[in-house]
Amino acid sequence: MKTKDELIDALLDLAFAEDIGDGDHTTLSTIPADAMGRSKLLIKEKGVLAGVEIAKKVLHKVDPSIKMEVLIEDGASVSPGDVAFTAEGPVRSLLVAERTMLNIMQRMSGVATMTRKYQDQLKGLSTRVLDTRKTTPGMRMLEKEAVRIGGGTNHRIGLFDMILIKDNHEDFAGGIEQAVRRAEEYCAANGKKDLKIEVECRSLDDIRKVLEIGGVDRIMFDNFTPELTREAVALVNGKVETESSGGITFDTLRDYGETGVDFISVGALTHSVKGLDMSFKAF
Repeated sequence: MKTKDELIDALLDLAFAEDIGDGDHTTLSTIPADAMGRSKLLIKEKGVLAGVEIAKKVLHKVDPSIKMEVLIEDGASVSPGDVAFTAEGPVRSLLVAERTMLNIMQRMSGVATMTRKYQDQLKGLSTRVLDTRKTTPGMRMLEKEAVRIGGGTNHRIGLFDMILIKDNHEDFAGGIEQAVRRAEEYCAANGKKDLKIEVECRSLDDIRKVLEIGGVDRIMFDNFTPELTREAVALVNGKVETESSGGITFDTLRDYGETGVDFISVGALTHSVKGLDMSFKAF
């Protein structure tokens, strides 16, 4: 299995391959090979900054000689006119790196900004906002990192680091008990005993079944109302972790948090995000 760094390197390779092709002919034709210059990352919209560390990777992948001075770190609140960092080096290299770096930073900063907004809505409560697997293909590691930078909590990264038994698994397996038992047997037979098991429940009766079966680390309340969620939290009574999911909006987030549920998963953190406006300008 590839590591996080290997996946990011593969993403950058693809990004540059689709952007540069056989060369940046505009830059090659207009900028002398020995020209040196400086650029600044200029913030043009209020939000949460994310992607500075990845920007370093992008710049140095294009040209290890580029010098970068970080002025604002990931996770900081930023406003129009702020300069996150400066970069100095061959002008051709700065221009080649510009769009890929901005695409990544704008996307990550948009995710971090959205996450901060949602987590702040739960201020004073113990409930944490979770991300989901509803991410941009190829950018999951970066978007998950942006959620963390914004103050949210990562759910599973993919299909490999947690067992999440959802409604389709339950139906195809013949029921909740069959699905949970098979998951336990699979983990025992394949050296995966450290994998946490979460089960999606569609009713209070489903929750009772899961509690009776045992062997589960977290119960997900699927499309429950806040009122039903409060009943579900009381029913679980701290025996396992609890998570609310499905149809929860920013306007209803606080209502769910006040039920005492441990986590609320929000797909909008990554699937409905507007990039934060910024530019990379010569100075």
